[in-house]
Amino acid sequence: MTDNLCASGGRWARHVVLGGLLAAFTCGGALADQNPRDPYEGFNRAMFATNEVIDKFAAKPVAQVYDNAIPLPVKASVGNFFGNAGDLWVGVNSALQGKFADAGIDLGRLVVNSTIGIFGLFDVASELGLERHDEDFGQTLAVWGVDGGAYLYWPLLGARNVRDTVGFAVGAYIDPVSYVRPVSVRNSMAALRFVDIRASLLPSDKVVEEAALDKYAYIRDAYLQRRRNQVFDGRPPRLDD
Repeated sequence: MTDNLCASGGRWARHVVLGGLLAAFTCGGALADQNPRDPYEGFNRAMFATNEVIDKFAAKPVAQVYDNAIPLPVKASVGNFFGNAGDLWVGVNSALQGKFADAGIDLGRLVVNSTIGIFGLFDVASELGLERHDEDFGQTLAVWGVDGGAYLYWPLLGARNVRDTVGFAVGAYIDPVSYVRPVSVRNSMAALRFVDIRASLLPSDKVVEEAALDKYAYIRDAYLQRRRNQVFDGRPPRLDD
C-alpha cells in the first residue's frame, strides 16, 4: 500500500510534468497578450494560488518548526549531505556543457566529501578550495540550444519554464534518493530534503512580501532573470531593446 501511495520522486515528477503540461496547453493562454514569456498566466496563477495554500498551512509551518528546533550545525550537515548526493549529477552536467575542468572539481568534491567529509555531512571540499557549482539538466539543455519555452508554475516545485520542467523531471529520475530502499527511508529522506530547502528560504519570505505588489509577477520575473544568469554563468548577453 505504501508503495502504491508514495511513488518515487522520479515517477511523481514525470506525472507532474506530463499532466501539468497538458493542462497548461489546453486551458492556459487567456492572458497571453499581457506577457509573452507567460502565455499560460491563467493556469500559472491558479497553480500559484494552490501552492500558496499548501505552503501556508503545511510546508511553511513544518519548515518553521524544523528551523527553530534543529541546531544550526545539524541543519548544515543535512544540507551538505543532500548537496553531496547531487554533486555527481552536477559533474555530469558540467561535462555535458563542455566545462570539463568544473566537472573534475565536482567529482573531486564528491570523493573528498564522501570520504573525509563522512558521507557528505561535512563540506571539507570547500575548505580545500574546491568550489561548488550549480549545474542542472535544464541548464545543459539551454547550452545545447534548447529554447526555454513558456513560463510555468507548479505546486511544490515552484517556478519553471518548459525546458527546466523537462530538466527537473530528468534530474528527479536520476536522483539517487529516489532509489533508496526501503521505501519508508526513501520517503523520509525526500521529505527531510524538502523541509530543509523550505527552511532555507524562510528569510526571503518577508522580503518578497514587502517588495511585491504582485507576488506572482515578482517571483516570475525574479526566476526568469536568475535562470538567465545561471545559464550564462553570471554573464548574460544584453537583451535586444
